[in-house]
Amino acid sequence: MQVTGQGLGLQLRRWLQEEPERLRSGTAIANRLIDALGADDSLRGPIRDFTSRPQLLQALHSQGAGRQAAVTSLSRQLAQTYAPAVLRELLDLLEAATGEQPAGPPVDPASAPAPEAQPGASPAAGTGTTATAATAAPASIGTAAHAEGEATAESLSWRPLLQAIAPGVALAASAALVFGWLAQELDRTLFDGWGWSGGVVLVLVLGLLQALSLGPLRPLRRLWPLSDRQAVQPRQAWRWIGSGWLHANGLEAGLNLFLLLLLLGASPLPLEAVVLRYGLTALACLIPAVLVAHRCGVRRRWSGASGPLSAMIALAAGLSLLHWRPMAFNTPLLAIPAWVLLLIDGALQLSWQLPRHPGDHHTTAWQRLLSSSWGWGLILGLGWAVVTCILELL
Repeated sequence: MQVTGQGLGLQLRRWLQEEPERLRSGTAIANRLIDALGADDSLRGPIRDFTSRPQLLQALHSQGAGRQAAVTSLSRQLAQTYAPAVLRELLDLLEAATGEQPAGPPVDPASAPAPEAQPGASPAAGTGTTATAATAAPASIGTAAHAEGEATAESLSWRPLLQAIAPGVALAASAALVFGWLAQELDRTLFDGWGWSGGVVLVLVLGLLQALSLGPLRPLRRLWPLSDRQAVQPRQAWRWIGSGWLHANGLEAGLNLFLLLLLLGASPLPLEAVVLRYGLTALACLIPAVLVAHRCGVRRRWSGASGPLSAMIALAAGLSLLHWRPMAFNTPLLAIPAWVLLLIDGALQLSWQLPRHPGDHHTTAWQRLLSSSWGWGLILGLGWAVVTCILELL
């Protein structure tokens, strides 16, 4: 075969990452794969049958235990239909496209050793036993498949998901330390002499990156956001580094840059501390959002400063409530209370985070909210306000 199943699967995975909305039907996937085959028509018929099965769409557009169960079911169906040579190519295609290991072909009952006859059993009795076993075989297979599905759902819990995101988390944490060191050097050699605060410099850097992404660096708007599928792919771990530095939504970018300037413009912290806290807070909000999205099957793309910004606003609003005194952020015209910022930012973010996206119509509003870095920033900020008050009492 000139075109291997693995090569087709890798192409299909890339297409799904670049334009997932165009591959929502088996017909669209079949047309793409057959075009990729070119003059090689050895897999043309099997691919049309392969892409017409509903388990394939479930395997491609779901996550976690649902994806593994669909891959297992589809691979067993294929094993009952195709010869070993074609089956091997289709299973390679399925594994490369989904990243899941297909189940091995079922054991052929004809190749299994026959049970020994019991002493004293008559031929008629033996025939009856064989017929009974053959009749009970489908039920046994169904029971085994059900048990295997339950075992798969249990094994694909938090541990394998944490292992899948570990490379990205490690890279993002390391990058935050590197960015902090770079900010220290730039502050020492450049910005300290100009008298700029660390918060102003951070806002200027984020604004410059956003502006360049609209012109010379337009590909950054496609490369930097982190999707739910890319978050668990080791080859895409580098996307964790830049997900908090560029916004995919232009309106959200303008709002967040204004609020960051309002919150950090007068901050006495040096640039190193501002950058380091920003990077680590963004990562702390992103990790639980990714975990919840995969456990609940929420389709999501994470980008920008929503997590750190939500954490800062929630911290100020929480301390204001717990200390029972107003806490405001001053502007040249007026002082804006923290709770007002929380309401404004929360109303806009809810309008962006709560609507369903293609592929997650089965999810609830709470699941979609907890799959956002803004939602976890709110939780972390309020939690830190409570911890701060407890420490003050102690």
